[in-house]
Amino acid sequence: MAKEAFFTSSIGRKLLVGLTGLFLISFLVVHVGINSTILINDNGETFNTAAYFMSHNWVIRVMEIGLLAGLLIHIAMTLKLYFDNKAKRPVAYAVIDGKANSKWYSRSMALLGTLLLIFLVLHMSDFWLHTKKAVYITHENENPFEEVKEAMTKWYILIPYLLGFFSLGFHLLHGFPSAFQTLGLNHKKYTPMINAAGTAFSVVVPGLFGAIALALYFGLVK
Repeated sequence: MAKEAFFTSSIGRKLLVGLTGLFLISFLVVHVGINSTILINDNGETFNTAAYFMSHNWVIRVMEIGLLAGLLIHIAMTLKLYFDNKAKRPVAYAVIDGKANSKWYSRSMALLGTLLLIFLVLHMSDFWLHTKKAVYITHENENPFEEVKEAMTKWYILIPYLLGFFSLGFHLLHGFPSAFQTLGLNHKKYTPMINAAGTAFSVVVPGLFGAIALALYFGLVK
């Protein structure tokens, strides 16, 4: 099979979804690690130092391009697979017992993914675009901690973020082990460990994001 044909096939698209998914998971580790420094409660000094490094280091800037490309590919390939599967089954089966074959979040990945996409758009418009404007255009002094703290004190911003973290958790609960399965990394000895790691990751990472947002909202972090 030609390379072009492989990556336009269902198997190729699934492979791209798996690879980009693992790449985005690695980014989440870095992102939640930096955000967690807010909980140090040092008036945002550590967080601002880390955020400044991430936004001004040229290596990170180059990697950001790859991150954005990986995110777009992940979204595009996931949507393509979803609509292709829908097109192959234009008429629903007479009887479908979905609960017998899969978890509800596995069957709801389209909805959870849509909520997550809405959250990403909000997040990028709230913080990412502002940071890029400050770095590349206005060259103004930044205080990311104060920006995050001010945003999270507003309930109408907090709630969409909490819904986004909720969606992220269930997206990871399905996607983490699925990525390894897509790559053929199935083994009776290692698969249970991968599933356990995926469950822990899907709870800890969104949980930390949510804890940070709630700590800021209730004034536990100054």
